[in-house]
Amino acid sequence: MPSLQRTCRSIFCGLLILLAATSVNSVNAQTSDGAATSSVPSSVDANNPLAESRAFNIHNYYIPSLTDLDNQNANTFWLRYAQPVNGWLFRASLPVQRVPAGASGSTSGLGDFSAFATYLFDTGDPAVSFGVGPQIVAPTASEDATGTGKWQAGLAATYFNAKSSTVQWGGLITWQASVAGDSDRDDTSLLAVQPFVIIQMGKGWYLRSTAIAAFNLETDSYNVPIGLGFGKVIPSGKMVFNVFVEPQFTILDRGPGQPETQLFVGFNTQFVN
Repeated sequence: MPSLQRTCRSIFCGLLILLAATSVNSVNAQTSDGAATSSVPSSVDANNPLAESRAFNIHNYYIPSLTDLDNQNANTFWLRYAQPVNGWLFRASLPVQRVPAGASGSTSGLGDFSAFATYLFDTGDPAVSFGVGPQIVAPTASEDATGTGKWQAGLAATYFNAKSSTVQWGGLITWQASVAGDSDRDDTSLLAVQPFVIIQMGKGWYLRSTAIAAFNLETDSYNVPIGLGFGKVIPSGKMVFNVFVEPQFTILDRGPGQPETQLFVGFNTQFVN
């Protein structure tokens, strides 16, 4: 096993130990520490993908190694904006990517623009959120290697459970398939499954696991990672900042060019109404 992977897996094991310890201590912290208890609602809302507030997020995935590609790495920088409108939540995403190209080089450029709109159902419980709706992808990539060359359509579904003040959980599932575009490019059918778990540690600090499993239904290739990181929620007037870092490690994969490890970092800004 490459030394980088051994190091990353060692870090992950250490984080698991930290998770076990803090998940117990955080319960006591939030019931006995008034300051910690008062910070929980904003921290919970800041990590709710279905929160009914505007948000602008900056995310970055650094991939230091890929399967079957020696001495190659990749990076995806995401700009994301979310906006609630009359019972719907719209989210738009635009990536800037650097991907391997050839034996020793790389290609950088814009990726494909994507957006989905989920209708927020009344679950009868304000602590439980659920939304489902359509998704579209436009072929806006500036380079062939950074996009599919296809118009795509599909569905998105999101669930978030915040009944516990300590542990929140849920998931995002998206599916998209090509419907038009460059006839010389391969058809697409992509399924992404993102389970997420948030553990509140008090005073805005939290642990997180939000890795995305990706399945290419056209080529039967896939990548299933697990992640464990931490973050800090910082309220500031009518804005809430959320900064986090999450190492992610692949446990199952098939096909060349799959991420072996990833470092996911983000800076979210939520605008409170």
